[in-house]
Amino acid sequence: RLMPELPKFDDEDLKSYGDEEEELALSPPAALMSVLATQELLLENILECIPVGKFEVIQPLSDEFCLVLGYLLTWKLTLAFFKAASSQLRVLYSQYLRRTKSLNKLLYHLFRLMPENPVIPGQTTEVPNKDTKTFFTEELRLDVK
Repeated sequence: RLMPELPKFDDEDLKSYGDEEEELALSPPAALMSVLATQELLLENILECIPVGKFEVIQPLSDEFCLVLGYLLTWKLTLAFFKAASSQLRVLYSQYLRRTKSLNKLLYHLFRLMPENPVIPGQTTEVPNKDTKTFFTEELRLDVK
């Protein structure tokens, strides 16, 4: 609920960024970026031996699962923050993510975690057809119990 409110504070300072000649960048909230940087390092250690294109199955409720889930939820917060920002602020934030290579790291991690066939477990069909439910066709419930 808080993330969409945060860009308003940067909007007030936006006018002071227009006078410099170098390519400008503005960090999303420092606490969020600090958590993201720490999680990126941890995920790189977990996934370093897996080439892009291959995928790793992370066992539910393991330490690795909690780290991956935390990383993905941090990105969800970051994207909510971006969505609420003005287009001018998005440009500055995206420059920051480009410089820190955070978006590149996200894509590398996603392509190592995404299964080849994202079929929801428990279905009886061996060969996927148009009625097969996948993680892309069904709404995922993330309710914490």
